[in-house]
Amino acid sequence: MNNNKPNLSFWQIWNMCFGFLGIQFGFALQNGNVSRIFQTLGANIDDIPILWVAAPLTGLIVQPIIGYWSDKTWGKLGRRRPFFLYGAILTTLALFIMPNSPTLWIAAGMLWIMDASINVTMEPFRALVSDNLPTKQRATGYAMQSFFIGVSSVVASALPWMMTNWFDISNIAPAGQIPESVKFSFYFGAVVLLVAVFWTVFTTKEYSPEQLEQFNDHVEQAPVTTTSKQVNFNKGGAIFTVLGLAILLIVLSLSLEKELYLLAAGLTSFGIIQFIAGQLQRQNKTDNGFYQVVNDVFIMPEAMKQLAWVQFFSWFTLFAMWIYTTSAVTSFHYGSSDTSSAAYNDGADWVGILFAAYNGFAALAALCIPIIVKRLGLKLAHAINLVLGALGLASFIFIKDPSLLIWPMIGVGFAWASILSLPYAMLSSSVPSKKMGVYMGIFNFFIVIPQLLAASVLGLILRHFFENQPIYALVLGAVSWILAAVAVLRVKHTQ
Repeated sequence: MNNNKPNLSFWQIWNMCFGFLGIQFGFALQNGNVSRIFQTLGANIDDIPILWVAAPLTGLIVQPIIGYWSDKTWGKLGRRRPFFLYGAILTTLALFIMPNSPTLWIAAGMLWIMDASINVTMEPFRALVSDNLPTKQRATGYAMQSFFIGVSSVVASALPWMMTNWFDISNIAPAGQIPESVKFSFYFGAVVLLVAVFWTVFTTKEYSPEQLEQFNDHVEQAPVTTTSKQVNFNKGGAIFTVLGLAILLIVLSLSLEKELYLLAAGLTSFGIIQFIAGQLQRQNKTDNGFYQVVNDVFIMPEAMKQLAWVQFFSWFTLFAMWIYTTSAVTSFHYGSSDTSSAAYNDGADWVGILFAAYNGFAALAALCIPIIVKRLGLKLAHAINLVLGALGLASFIFIKDPSLLIWPMIGVGFAWASILSLPYAMLSSSVPSKKMGVYMGIFNFFIVIPQLLAASVLGLILRHFFENQPIYALVLGAVSWILAAVAVLRVKHTQ
């Protein structure tokens, strides 16, 4: 009997992924403007990475929790859609409040809230593609998400420029105040996000857990690993705790950069988490979300472990690009770091256009990626796209005319579209369906950890080795994308 999951039509896939247009609209506004908001409210360039730590840290905490809950949720709105709905409402409120932050620390706090809300909405969307599509359509589903991400980000990234040049809304303001062009961009983005997510919630159906159990394409996936495999949490806990405390003592004794406290805290916290899981294991209290998530981290499928390295190097680059492109272009190409100057704000607006450009190219790349995958396979296609992105970023240091920076965005766009789709297509065929949500959340660890590491060490590296010139953060990002391309070729998965 053939119980394979039925193919969905183009419009069914379209409706299922349409909400990502709204999610990425908010995400792109955050990525393109939060550094500008921080600098406007008084942050120094070397303070920006530590202020940005809110974004990856909230994802580290929120996504596996939401994934675990969504795996076990079933109600009137289904399995994943309740999280779309409530997350979208919270994100909308955060987008209205963020550009009205009166002080730097309020803005930093709002970044925590906004990113947590975006993560509540975003994480189940990844799992929904795997839930609803047969294996052979998943690359198309994730590419469709990349298409919407690209299209929405084109508009969202360019909005401040559009507000200024099309609607004559000022892009400058007195020192310490956010320009009106940025404020109105966030208001518009809030509305777009809410409408797009609601569209998916009310036009897309989900299979019940019982229906998912009947499909062969899920049964043939990796079996669900049980907790019978005992992980030695105490050993790992001791190693990470001692390492974290040792780094903390070194930082304190040598008065090293404050960003290294983040690295020490992260290692120590991971050690403590393992000690808690070990205690629950000894007491046979393993039927709870905390233990299940921690245990799944250590017993993840081999292909997922290999993909972790791909994600690590990929997202180290993206974090560097998002937080340093504004300061790199304004200082290197426009010659100004004065946030109240016309040159700085012109440069910041141009970065918005560059971000819009790479997202536009990503939308086009998303249309090409399924074709490339059919000819070259998932791994080689992803490796090629990452190399194109690396070449694009590296060229920033050689190009002097800022108007020419549009062209490297072609490579960056192909890399971005590929990062948002192909690793997830490889992952979805490597993990069990019953834990698709939690494994998608755990997969986010390998997006978050490199961002936390970048926040800890990038500023230090620039100060000590590159005379605090942010343009070199983009060069380091190019090197990291090359390493990701090498890593993906080593991944073993079912094609």
